[in-house]
Amino acid sequence: MSLISATLMLFLIMDPLGNTPVFMAIMKHIDRKRQVKILIRELIFALIIMMAFLWAGEQILSFLNLRQEAVSIAGGIILFLIALKMIFPGEDGLAGLAAGDEPFLVPMAIPMIAGPSILATLLLMAHQDPTRMGEWSLALILAWLGTSVILISGGFLTRYLGERGLTAIERLMGMILIMLSVQMLLDGVAKYLHYAANI
Repeated sequence: MSLISATLMLFLIMDPLGNTPVFMAIMKHIDRKRQVKILIRELIFALIIMMAFLWAGEQILSFLNLRQEAVSIAGGIILFLIALKMIFPGEDGLAGLAAGDEPFLVPMAIPMIAGPSILATLLLMAHQDPTRMGEWSLALILAWLGTSVILISGGFLTRYLGERGLTAIERLMGMILIMLSVQMLLDGVAKYLHYAANI
């Protein structure tokens, strides 16, 4: 895998275009200037987590006695709960926050940016070719930079879409996230069952 193909793959897995309306919905009650600061903070958290998984993911999972399937299943559960709130919003808001409250680490940094799919991909890249860790790190940084630009500028869509447009996108993304979360759960369970059957 070349640097360009690795960067493109990681960028697509981060899915900044899909995450933009979700992030806007989570922070719609927060001042625009503050939104940018929160986004930058969450993006930095996500990069640190992804770098940690790239360089020490296998050791972390071994230390905690966790399998990679657990990452997928846990991420799927969290995304499913978030998606339900997108489709059926309650008074506590999309991320379980009151209007105006700031998200912190969950759900934006984890699992929206540094989700189970990209963490598992980084683990796999590091495991398959540990001699190219510098190249994998550069690919991750480039993909993260592209994602950051799209997410930070995504707020400008608000003025064109309006409140009703954002609500419609929020419901649509909720449906898509439910499907993705169920797929993550099924993948995690299937991999674990395959592992258990071969013990």
